[in-house]
Amino acid sequence: MQSEDILSRQPPPADLRIAYGSDTNQFFDLRIPDARGPHPVVFFIHGGYWRAKYDLTHVGHLCHALKLTGIATCNVEYRRIGNPGGGWPGTLHDIRSAYSVLRDREAQRHALDLNRLCVVGHSAGGHLALCLAAYEPTVKHAVSLAGVLDLRRAWELHLSNDAVLEFLGGSPTDVPDRYRKASPAEQSIFAGQKIVHGTADTSVPYEIGKNYAEVKTKAGEEVELITLPDIGHFELINPGSEVWPRVQQTIEAALKA
Repeated sequence: MQSEDILSRQPPPADLRIAYGSDTNQFFDLRIPDARGPHPVVFFIHGGYWRAKYDLTHVGHLCHALKLTGIATCNVEYRRIGNPGGGWPGTLHDIRSAYSVLRDREAQRHALDLNRLCVVGHSAGGHLALCLAAYEPTVKHAVSLAGVLDLRRAWELHLSNDAVLEFLGGSPTDVPDRYRKASPAEQSIFAGQKIVHGTADTSVPYEIGKNYAEVKTKAGEEVELITLPDIGHFELINPGSEVWPRVQQTIEAALKA
């Protein structure tokens, strides 16, 4: 199986689907291990360059794989470009709302250990994971899997046919405050951060993760760069890939930190 096939394969079903708002895209899927809790929990944010074309289905495989190791997962859906209210700032508002509902309402109901909680995201979801960490002080650990962490640089590279332009509604000259508020590269983040990126990634170039880690480390933030030689974009979320054990170990380490 090619790693890109993960986008079209149906994952095992979630245990629960929970709404955190009134919009049809404001929900998350919970997967809870069979063993008795309390369980460590991963709050997972899918990618797709913030566009409505891509939903949370494809990362259900990753979430199911983590469940089998004893980790509860919260797979978050949110309003995206093409949905009413999607884009900046509505998309981040949704992520923050889902996170609050998980912590304040659902964690006790489902024996989730909030002291062992990690926010994880892939691609645009990696951006949103670190954005959440910048705005929510209760986020102590965050993992970016091939994240779009520097929105100015992503705009310069015209990634995914100018997805950043669509997401923020303009260029850095047009809407400078949006770039400043939305880009993890321009925020102070106090959570521990693990930046996982493959050197053969053609969707989000490795330079974005590498440069982000270098700059943030110099600024005094707690950042670890995990470089995956000759690995592309989708292997990081495919439990059948050769690199998945390394990704799983990274997430487990963040939960234990």
